[in-house]
Amino acid sequence: MKTDKVTIKDIANAAGVSIGTVDRVLHNRGEVAQHTRDNILRIASQLNYRAAELPRSEVEAIRIVAIMPMVDSENNFWACHREGIEQQAAQISDRRVDLNIITYSIHDEADFRIKSHNVVEMKPDGVIIAPTFSTESLDFTRELDRLNIPYIFIDTMIDNTNPISFIGEDAFQSGRVAASVVDFGIPVERDILMVNIAKNIGNRQHLNARNQGFLSYFMDKGRNTGLKISVEIPETEYAMVEQKMEKVLQNANVGAIWVSGSRSYMVARYLEKINRRDIILVGYDVYDQNIEYLKRDIIQFLIAQQPREQGRRSLRAIVDFIAYGRRPMQTEYQKVEIVNSESLRFFYN
Repeated sequence: MKTDKVTIKDIANAAGVSIGTVDRVLHNRGEVAQHTRDNILRIASQLNYRAAELPRSEVEAIRIVAIMPMVDSENNFWACHREGIEQQAAQISDRRVDLNIITYSIHDEADFRIKSHNVVEMKPDGVIIAPTFSTESLDFTRELDRLNIPYIFIDTMIDNTNPISFIGEDAFQSGRVAASVVDFGIPVERDILMVNIAKNIGNRQHLNARNQGFLSYFMDKGRNTGLKISVEIPETEYAMVEQKMEKVLQNANVGAIWVSGSRSYMVARYLEKINRRDIILVGYDVYDQNIEYLKRDIIQFLIAQQPREQGRRSLRAIVDFIAYGRRPMQTEYQKVEIVNSESLRFFYN
């Protein structure tokens, strides 16, 4: 094989490792197991590779796949993560990045399994994962581990996995933040509804962690002595939400509702319909549908994450890891903010 035609990809294929691993060995960046390093250097020598003779146009692109929920007409929260990833990809000038974004239905575990299998078949250099389903994400990451493909979690951390980093909220502490907001607005004796709008709540790790955090606050220090009533709504259609809320609000002592996910607007729509302005409503995520009810003070507070920042940081971190061996922080919690109708414009600024 001629010297000027030997690329890093050729060495990676021969050694059975990723392009990033070869790059780290050849440029002495980051830690690589000694037997892997020796094998790569041996193959590079056999192929007569000379880094100085490689034209810049032949420098291999780093192939990154991001897999995340698709944006639908009811929820554009995930558009923010995508914007952050794409913005960062456009700003990276030191490496060529080949970015592919794969989306799946947030309501369908089977769709996630299919899309994650497609990602594995692509054998990218690295993966950014916004996981929704715990069981399926665990199976997916085991395949990535087997193939030695590094991955980063954003928004949600999945237990018993080996990401190079998690960038997102502390879901347990986020639940406590929401509880503290509810606690200081509700009369001490009124009941609180904890509403989970999601299919198969047991498979939604971040929602479970928020619920645990919410309850732990009242066990530790909360003023409220009313009942904490968990309401499970397994469908995301409004008709089901209305049906469930109509039933539970027959309890006249309810003083506050906390929605553990991003669909607070569905509960707000029902409260507006029945003209219940006496109930405090707290939820998550500042996006169009929730904002409309926040402006009208039907939703009193939203707990806001930093989705664009999560996207930006995740792409830069995984590119730096693959290209230069720079290991990011294992856990990088993003700040959360409490937003109401008065502070909304400052949040956007």
